[in-house]
Amino acid sequence: MKNNFKKNILVVVAHPDDELLGVAGTLCRHRDAHDKISILILANGEDSRGSEMVDAGKRFTQAKKVASLLKAKLYLENFPDNAFNIISLLEITKKVEKVLFEVKPDIIYTHHSGDLNIDHRITSEAVLTAARPILSKKIEAILAFETLSSTEWQVKDYRQFAPNYYVDISKYLNEKKKLLSIYKDELRKYPHSRSLEGVEILAKYRGMEAGIKAAEAFEVIRMIT
Repeated sequence: MKNNFKKNILVVVAHPDDELLGVAGTLCRHRDAHDKISILILANGEDSRGSEMVDAGKRFTQAKKVASLLKAKLYLENFPDNAFNIISLLEITKKVEKVLFEVKPDIIYTHHSGDLNIDHRITSEAVLTAARPILSKKIEAILAFETLSSTEWQVKDYRQFAPNYYVDISKYLNEKKKLLSIYKDELRKYPHSRSLEGVEILAKYRGMEAGIKAAEAFEVIRMIT
């Protein structure tokens, strides 16, 4: 897969901030390579918190700011937060499929199928169903990313995240942290993994695995060369 050519990039995530936790540095690279970026977010990430004070639109507003900085087109759905399992997979898949046909992506990034979060797992399944290899335009690659405070909390068995593809984000690590600060209410204090320190530690750890200063890591689900 050649990252230095103009590509159509699609990121499909469950909640606002997932797109940054998993793939922000890589999206910065795509932006600077003049690739066309589209982001589909399936839920507002707030409804499950059970408070009358929850602002369900807050994170969508933040997501719009993030998308603007990444020069990305944003698609927003409003499936019930942390309750994708009460919706038919077909309904979610149809929403993904609609965006897929519009964007015609060369590369898709989405959640790892073994994440602790139920919405992440179903998002992954919906993407794989929508992107089954019957489209007239072949998808070059489907890559699964890790999402801090979900992927690392999964059961440590054969389903755990096992990266085999790395993107150098040494140049973009600071920008990734700045972008994540837009979702400031979602950040936690270290040693919580969803902290800016946790983000930096993971990027450097993945970098060490690949012999670079900082990286985002992915599992290749499907790739055509």
